[in-house]
Amino acid sequence: MTTFSSLGVAKDFQKALKENTIITPTDIQIKAIPLLLKQKTDFIGLAQTGTGKTAAFGLPILQNIDPTKNEIQALILSPTRELVQQINKQLFRFTKYATTKIFSEELYGGVKIDVQIERLKRPTHFIVATPGRLVDLIERGALDLTKINTIVLDEADEMLSMGFKQDLNRILNYTNGTRNTWLFSATMPEGIQRIINTYMSPNAHRVSVDVDTLVNKNITHQYAVVNGKEKYDNLVSFLEQNPNGRGIIFCKTKAGVQNLTEYLKEDEFSVGGLEGDMGQRDRDKVMRAFKNESRQILVATDVAARGIDVKDLAFVIHYQLPEQLEYYTHRSGRTARAGKKGISLALVTATELGRLREIERDLDIRAQQVSF
Repeated sequence: MTTFSSLGVAKDFQKALKENTIITPTDIQIKAIPLLLKQKTDFIGLAQTGTGKTAAFGLPILQNIDPTKNEIQALILSPTRELVQQINKQLFRFTKYATTKIFSEELYGGVKIDVQIERLKRPTHFIVATPGRLVDLIERGALDLTKINTIVLDEADEMLSMGFKQDLNRILNYTNGTRNTWLFSATMPEGIQRIINTYMSPNAHRVSVDVDTLVNKNITHQYAVVNGKEKYDNLVSFLEQNPNGRGIIFCKTKAGVQNLTEYLKEDEFSVGGLEGDMGQRDRDKVMRAFKNESRQILVATDVAARGIDVKDLAFVIHYQLPEQLEYYTHRSGRTARAGKKGISLALVTATELGRLREIERDLDIRAQQVSF
């Protein structure tokens, strides 16, 4: 049996992993950790969210840092504030038994930039950041990235679909030199391929896990053909048939989220809404309630749901089909994590059936028709 010890992970980190009940390495960890620990290499990992990517890149980063040098040695980029916080928190836990303290900073928007500039004057060995805020700090000359050995692009496809293409190009140009680039992505759209071709070595190691299909094989894909008011009635029927299940309902627009959340509240469902116009405080409040299970259902737009990592979701509902194929992958990938099973249900009108068939064909999945 493969263990973290056999992968080359140091004893200090093994102890912290055990304490966090991370005992058996996942596929991506088995394939990535020995490579990233031993070799100075560019790396491309194709893996879904929830497959253990943070430890796959995080443990080699922590083990390769020289804590005696007071300089930023690694940079991890992630699309949202929530993901930045999650990654930094997890890596901090891994360092609990490290013999010499490893210091990090998390950088994202919504916090006064002056406060972050002050914090960066403290010893910092690695940074976890959103691309937009990092560019702001680079332009102000607030941090020195000339000594970094490694840059990680986590959820690279999400960063592109959120409009960070220009920021990523600027950061990759700014840090160009001897650093290695490790790119992790659930999908490989054209924009990601361009980044690989432009900024990464042609000899970069490529690893794929759980990509028999682009969407996790533990997900049961379903659809119901609905018209007009039937759509809401079908949604209610599904929720009533799954009274203990937690899940996310996706809408395409902010107005759609607001309206649907109100309707479900009126029908006394335990629900919260998440959309782009919300302030950070309101967003945090909704997310806290959903994570601690005082809210059972979340209604969200694709952009607002970026960075959500909630365990044990039983279902995802496409109240409206997404415009982009990648969005369907990201939505569906919120359920059936860590070996569990889940349902991805699309409520489609007769005119949307053609679009659903395209999604099935492109992702090599087959959705079962259901009725309520």
